[in-house]
Amino acid sequence: MSAPTVATGIDGVRALPRGEVLGESGPVTVTQHDVDLFAQATGDHQWIHVDPRRAAGTPFGGTIAHGYLTLSLVPRLLPEILRLDGFSMVVNYGCEKVRFPSPVPTGSTLRATAVLDEVTEVTGGLQVTITMTITVEGATKPACVVTFLTRHLV
Repeated sequence: MSAPTVATGIDGVRALPRGEVLGESGPVTVTQHDVDLFAQATGDHQWIHVDPRRAAGTPFGGTIAHGYLTLSLVPRLLPEILRLDGFSMVVNYGCEKVRFPSPVPTGSTLRATAVLDEVTEVTGGLQVTITMTITVEGATKPACVVTFLTRHLV
């Protein structure tokens, strides 16, 4: 993990490169405890996530994290890659596309990269479109690829 890319204010964000990887997050390990807490919070107790004995007999060899648990790591991992300063407020505006190309076996170590796709003006600030890719160490396909939008208001 390197230091995050930092941009300050509207002009700083506009100056960021488009279409290039801005950096990589540090590692985060997804534990069975994390998966169980997520299941409890969401009510999604599907056995492939929460029953290690039953999941051991699957092609995964054990439990896997919920796709949305992996997605929920975006706010944790993005600040390690990109920091946008000089705004009074940042709000999530939504996702354009979310994919889960491969599973996250419980106990896996994940890292993320981020690419700035677009910066557009909105009333009171900027809308930023970022594609983030979350990978499992040693896997050939990413675990999650999400294009999301945030609004940065001055």
